[in-house]
Amino acid sequence: MNRIFAFILICVLFVSFPIKAVNALNETAVFAGGCFWCLEHDLEKLPGVISVESGYSGGDLINPTYRNHKGHREAVRVSFDSQKISYETLLKAYWRNIDPLDSEGQFCDRGSSYLAFIFTDGENQLSAAQKSLGDASKELHLSKKDIHVQIQARQKFWLAEDYHQDYAELNNIKYNFYRYSCGRDNRLKEVWGKNAGSANPWE
Repeated sequence: MNRIFAFILICVLFVSFPIKAVNALNETAVFAGGCFWCLEHDLEKLPGVISVESGYSGGDLINPTYRNHKGHREAVRVSFDSQKISYETLLKAYWRNIDPLDSEGQFCDRGSSYLAFIFTDGENQLSAAQKSLGDASKELHLSKKDIHVQIQARQKFWLAEDYHQDYAELNNIKYNFYRYSCGRDNRLKEVWGKNAGSANPWE
């Protein structure tokens, strides 16, 4: 009887421990940087990123929608394996995929919905985000006061409507036309040079 009990206990531990260990490695980050279609597309291809979801965050409105998300930013929630990609690496990729010099939106999208934000969860993310602000300003040879990216404690993230998820993949022609027309990639090259769109080490 004792052998049977011990065998069952070992099986339970063997099955449950890996699940808990895997869950412990999965973390989330929330960023706002203009059109969530673009930021989703740019970040989901990074090795170690599990998924990227488009949504709304930063405001007080409950159950925001695309037609009414007043006070919220278009944002993305990134789920990632912290053993394969660090939060600091995600931050580098985030910065190099936005225009941090724009105080009124991002690229062709104007207004408060498109302002750039880093929404942090806990002291570690806050510290990393603040450090990344300094690193970005040094790479751009600008003062921090010239950088228009706000760092704010994370609030509730509301998923956007289904048709916004994986938009670049499911609507390739429309997405590429929008991105080209918006001048996003050209502006990123103007701001970041050879590091545009990358997660390269800070210079």
